[in-house]
Amino acid sequence: MSEPDDRAPDGRAPDDRASQRSSRRARQRADFDATVADIEAQVRATNAKIEAQVRATNAIIEERTGRNLVAAVAIGIVFGAAFIASLIFLTWIFMIFAAVIMVFLALELTAAFRTSGRNVPRIASAISAAAVIVATFYWHSRGQWLILLAGMGLVTIWRLIEATIPSRRKPAGELGIDILAGLFIQAYAIFLGSFTVLLASNQSSHLWVLGVLIVVVSTDTGAYATGLLLGKHKMAPRISPKKTWEGFGGSIVAAQIASFLVGWLLLHISVLDGVIFGIAIALTATVGDLVESLIKRDLGIKDISNWLPGHGGFLDRLDSVLPSAAVTYALFLIFHGAR
Repeated sequence: MSEPDDRAPDGRAPDDRASQRSSRRARQRADFDATVADIEAQVRATNAKIEAQVRATNAIIEERTGRNLVAAVAIGIVFGAAFIASLIFLTWIFMIFAAVIMVFLALELTAAFRTSGRNVPRIASAISAAAVIVATFYWHSRGQWLILLAGMGLVTIWRLIEATIPSRRKPAGELGIDILAGLFIQAYAIFLGSFTVLLASNQSSHLWVLGVLIVVVSTDTGAYATGLLLGKHKMAPRISPKKTWEGFGGSIVAAQIASFLVGWLLLHISVLDGVIFGIAIALTATVGDLVESLIKRDLGIKDISNWLPGHGGFLDRLDSVLPSAAVTYALFLIFHGAR
């Protein structure tokens, strides 16, 4: 009796069919892996192309503006959020934040002046900066002026005492320039910056700090964007080669839009007062930027420091705020006195 035949109707043995199925699955797997590899290669190529385009764009922007845009925006958001939160919730936190900023500002300016041979006392300048901010917050304008003058005296006396050390001695003329440089830091950076704290210390004016910061940021953004896209005519090429009249026009427009919204929604001032506020801040922000550029030009440096990636130093970010804060305080007194 013959054994049963396990062959399929097509005549192939079971082992042959299993082998073919295995071979077919292997080919399908190979085709799938090849397709995945091809997709991955295309994605990598696309990502590389996008990254190259982004790097090229950032390089063009950095060449035209002199800073890393991504880092600048990131740091700006962090500082802006910290300022806004402290102003809205607890103004004494804003005072501490401002004191820390002013101390760093004093330290970076003394370091910048030292690069040009000016020996400005760092510790005395930092102590004075912190003291002026604290005094302004708790004792308002009287404390502001009193401690500012005391701080100037401290910086002067400190430098004179240093001059008794043989390694720190200089001719009288050079010593006088060192003292004037120290006084300039106190008068320009610390005194003007303290007006933000003077406004924040009063419940009726603390929102003006937020208002001026919004308008200043809008002014800088308008000048930056307009100058980047349309800038052709240099405003002050010997002082600030990248600043253009087109950018200045953009800053005026941006300041007017921002001041209208701030005046209407935040400060509750008239339209005319908002127009005056916007024009004043646009002008002071531009002047502040030019003054800082002049300082860097005279010192022979590109940035006051490199402590803030994408921005340079603290003064590179506060140059527009410093004079604007003082003018804002004056406008607050005028607008409220006129009511």
